[in-house]
Amino acid sequence: MNNSRLHSSADVSLADHAEIIALIPAAGIGSRMQSECPKQYLNVAGKTVLEHTLAALFEHPRIQRIILALNPADTQFGQLPIASDPRITTVIGGTERADSVLAGLDYLASLPTDRTTWVLVHDAARPCLHRNDLDSLLRIIDHHAASPDICGGLLASPVRDTMKRMVSPAEAGSATNPPLIAHTVDRNGLWHALTPQLFPLPLLRDCLIKALAEQACITDESSALEYCGYHPVLVNGRADNIKVTQPEDLALAEFYLSRKVKEPIV
Repeated sequence: MNNSRLHSSADVSLADHAEIIALIPAAGIGSRMQSECPKQYLNVAGKTVLEHTLAALFEHPRIQRIILALNPADTQFGQLPIASDPRITTVIGGTERADSVLAGLDYLASLPTDRTTWVLVHDAARPCLHRNDLDSLLRIIDHHAASPDICGGLLASPVRDTMKRMVSPAEAGSATNPPLIAHTVDRNGLWHALTPQLFPLPLLRDCLIKALAEQACITDESSALEYCGYHPVLVNGRADNIKVTQPEDLALAEFYLSRKVKEPIV
């Protein structure tokens, strides 16, 4: 299936021997929120966005540890009650998301273990993650044990809206004019990439190092694997697993979180 594999089937261990560690890159400043406070520390439904995100991960019994990559100037996480949770380890993140993820992967790679480690990378500002989606994603580990060609995967949602390609400023002749439509993009086969994204630790780390060294465009963890010739699995996830990016997202997140509290875990 893949001629550029960085790891062979000899690396595969049984699924029930796998350790799952969550990694959250949280070193961003959230400039699009129009707020002096980084978006992960904004309050929604009685807690910070980050506290909701951490709680959603810890709700799953297979996730026992979380690595949190923080901005070196971060003074807010230490003030949260959850900062004293022994299951959380903090590392210093980088300027870009990929740098923060790699910092967490480097830390994990330095730890002695006799188990296969899978890393579950999740956005700090996605507080509405559902247990059912996590269950679906973690089944990838079982499939990987049966078929090593499965390299990992991510939650994603099929595109439902009509997609438009914008005329580039160079083609339009001016960057100050209103954006113009170049053409409609066929949405068949297009998916919105969500998080978490789940990959074996050595494979994700090797792909990320290679992609960054070769200055590839890396927008999420999956794109690092894709750059190295892998084909991660798309796992259909809930569209309400939103990322808090714009100010109006806070009200939507509060609504979804209030609904989530009332839903039974199946």
